[in-house]
Amino acid sequence: MPNDLAPLLARIADALDRLAPAAAPAPDLSAADAFVWHAGGAGVAPRLSPVPQVAAVPIGLLRGVERQKAILLDNTLRFARGLPANNAMLWGARGMGKSSLVKAAHAEANARHPGSLALIEIHREEIRSLPDLLDVLRRSPRRCLVFCDDLSFEREDSDYKALKSVLDGGIEGRPPNVLFYATSNRRHLMPREMIENERAGAIHGQESVEEKVSLSDRFGLWIGFHACDQETFFAMVEGYAAAYGLAVPPERLRAEAVEWSVTRGARSGRVAWQFIQDLAGRMEVRL
Repeated sequence: MPNDLAPLLARIADALDRLAPAAAPAPDLSAADAFVWHAGGAGVAPRLSPVPQVAAVPIGLLRGVERQKAILLDNTLRFARGLPANNAMLWGARGMGKSSLVKAAHAEANARHPGSLALIEIHREEIRSLPDLLDVLRRSPRRCLVFCDDLSFEREDSDYKALKSVLDGGIEGRPPNVLFYATSNRRHLMPREMIENERAGAIHGQESVEEKVSLSDRFGLWIGFHACDQETFFAMVEGYAAAYGLAVPPERLRAEAVEWSVTRGARSGRVAWQFIQDLAGRMEVRL
């Protein structure tokens, strides 16, 4: 090799080393009870960022979803104890506490079995990196709940295929220390018009539809959430008011809650919490 080429090749090799992502260090899942997964890319290594404090509501304050709460909590507690448990899909009406219930069940499991579960949030936009995340978690002895909030797929989106093989059907399979929880407003994770278009436009329409909606079959638990009635809405509001010491006469509390829900055009746990925040602010009470 000519001597004048050696420095040039060394510079090229150094540049390639800088472009290549560094090897991801083994995660320390004992550093926190919750983490956010960042897939990395373009020279940035994937990593798990610890979350010092999870924005969770105590499970006792979640009203109107008693059956859903019992099912998910039982599944989570079994997993925390090292027993078999199912992946869970929480689907249905907006603002009825789907993501709040996942975080509350995780907190309750750790309260009963300290340090048993780590909650790992993966964003919808990074779902294609789920196999990489599972490779990282596979090396840890700690049990992990991988959580994706507001999971759904559009017509040209093929990420659901990666999720299908990870949940059930891949050679490696899901690591025994990992459970996958997801929330969605759609029961089959895809818009109805997408399913109908597939049925009408494909040569074998029904087969095409089955291939797409079969993703939801990978979840052992389907937990549905439905819009609440007025009495349930009142129970939510009154529960929050009692928990945070907002001394308001019941008649006034209900009247203002009704007015608030009418202006929002909906009744849900989210609307109840927003009303409580407004009420506490007007009363100059810190939550």
